[in-house]
Amino acid sequence: MTPNIDATAAAEALPKKPLLALAIATAFGVGRLKPGPGTWGSVFGLMIPAVAAWVWLLSLGHFSGGVLYIATIAASEMTGSTPSSLFALFSFLGFILISALGVWSATRVAAYAGAEDPQYVVIDEVSGQQLALVLPLIPVAIPHLGTHPEMSVYGLFFALSLLNWKYLLLGFILFRVFDIWKPWPVRRLEKLPGGWGIMADDWMAGIYAAILLRVALHFGLFTFHIGWV
Repeated sequence: MTPNIDATAAAEALPKKPLLALAIATAFGVGRLKPGPGTWGSVFGLMIPAVAAWVWLLSLGHFSGGVLYIATIAASEMTGSTPSSLFALFSFLGFILISALGVWSATRVAAYAGAEDPQYVVIDEVSGQQLALVLPLIPVAIPHLGTHPEMSVYGLFFALSLLNWKYLLLGFILFRVFDIWKPWPVRRLEKLPGGWGIMADDWMAGIYAAILLRVALHFGLFTFHIGWV
């Protein structure tokens, strides 16, 4: 039997499937969920900071079984240790890492799929939703990290914000509205090359959502507001 040379050559010409990039770009398969993979990606992006906040408080002994232990926070203040103040820093570093991986993976997957923005790529929604939640929590003026006694209080405020269901729900709704609506310059950012265009429009949607969340925090719409914004 004569082998099909044309079929063999075509198969060899196909680009190698970027498995790692696909795993990251689809948020480990979340982008395959139906309907609305973008919405599922936003849910995944919401869960990352929320779970991180819960694990952080639990690891410091501040939170267990739904109960917040203020005594452990007071004890850390007395000893001069303010580990909870670092949570905000790690949260933003996590956002930067996810965003960088998002640009890399989205670029590779889009090239492999031969499409500008494949529907199953949701790492952009993950990153944009994360930005929408952590950006409003930046204080107007940050004291010297780890030396100011109130920094641990700020870290606690940061973590509790990401565990408050009203904050999470409003952040989710606002981000989805701006991500779907795409006001200027969101749609314009989609024209950036490769993964930058896939990611940047969701970052802008996240910034719009963060502005309105910041306003909500300013007017004390969440019960734990303690004066940092």
